[in-house]
Amino acid sequence: MKIIRGLLLLGVVAGLTGCASIGPPEAPSLELPKPPSDLRAARKGDKVTLTWTVPARTTDRQSVRYLGKTKICRSTEATPKQCGTQVGEAAPPADFEQVRKRSDKKLMAAFTDTLPAALEEEHPTDFATYAVEVLNMAGRGAGISNQVRVPLMPTLPPFGDFSAQATAPGVLISWRCRTKSVGKSEIKYLFRIYRRPESSSSETKIADVMATECALGAAAAAEITTFLDQTVEWEKTYFYRGTVVSLMETAGRAAVEVEGEDTPRVRVFAHDIFPPAVPSGLQAVFSGPGQQAFIDLIWTPVSDADLEGYNVYRREEGAAFVKINTELVNTPAFRDSPVVSRKTYFYSVSAVDQRGNESARSEEASESVP
Repeated sequence: MKIIRGLLLLGVVAGLTGCASIGPPEAPSLELPKPPSDLRAARKGDKVTLTWTVPARTTDRQSVRYLGKTKICRSTEATPKQCGTQVGEAAPPADFEQVRKRSDKKLMAAFTDTLPAALEEEHPTDFATYAVEVLNMAGRGAGISNQVRVPLMPTLPPFGDFSAQATAPGVLISWRCRTKSVGKSEIKYLFRIYRRPESSSSETKIADVMATECALGAAAAAEITTFLDQTVEWEKTYFYRGTVVSLMETAGRAAVEVEGEDTPRVRVFAHDIFPPAVPSGLQAVFSGPGQQAFIDLIWTPVSDADLEGYNVYRREEGAAFVKINTELVNTPAFRDSPVVSRKTYFYSVSAVDQRGNESARSEEASESVP
């Protein structure tokens, strides 16, 4: 009996030992946010705007529960290994707690850095390298994000007296240079003009005008510079803005450019109140023997793109001109018939555009009927 009880006791002990087997303890999570891999940078003037996706996972593939600040790093090294110079920090997004519970939504963060003028002057043909490091609540991070490079070329302030007005050939844009001494011949300057229709949210670049001489302070800088936009549609409203672009072209490398700050935006209503050119070269020739008498008129065609047609005017000696066509004449020729013998007729023609603007009348041409 004692032997049986001993065997049962050993079995129970063995069973308990197998159930309570415990492996090595797991290391606690450090809650280190995974470094962003989609950092992007855009420069406008001396402002560099950085954007990135806020990490949703830690380095050990757990959901980020608590998020600390993000360090903003800038360096003149091409590929820094660590944060280096910290130029700012971004607080955790205010809605992080609400968004982190939704796996279908990404949360974006942004930071704007202002480039020091001294840095641009010291490294005008170099680049700044940016990275960010996202920290946990204890101020620890898992390393820097991907790196983005931004040119350090100096930019110019916007040119002054920027204006736009509708004229007969199109919208005339004008501006006056603001001179600034620049010492790097590798850098060129353009004046870039953008246009946006009032009915649209997107704008289009319509011109790049060389402005290097102006930027260098040449004598021509005191003069007004103009550009004619002939691609507008009449009776529409447009907004225009301009910006000075710094451009660096190096052999064997793609051109690099940076836009400066914008001019004030100007609004123009392209209202066409401008008549076409006045017809010229009018000639009148009588034809009559053996047939019904008539006078043929011909003139040099008007080349305006929006020309709709012509009006023909006739008068007799001592009388006023009267329009003799019932509809616009589509070609630079007209036959006046019938005409009366022993009378002299005087003729003049005008041009009419698609919006009904009529030119002044041409010089007279006369012809006598035998």
